[in-house]
Amino acid sequence: MGWESVKATDVVVGDVINVRDVELHVARIEPTFLGRSEMMAFIEDRPERWLKVPVPNDATVEVQRG
Repeated sequence: MGWESVKATDVVVGDVINVRDVELHVARIEPTFLGRSEMMAFIEDRPERWLKVPVPNDATVEVQRG
């Protein structure tokens, strides 16, 4: 499986993404971040790690699907 560049708004729950050199398993997506409609946040929620990464809605992220 390879990585492909997609718009942040095209990421779906279940994707594995790479944002700022951090690999994240997307469990939830917040459509706004801290009340800012131009930002969104990807959340990983696994027993071994909880992580929330905010990005601008127009950002490009690397995604690995499969």
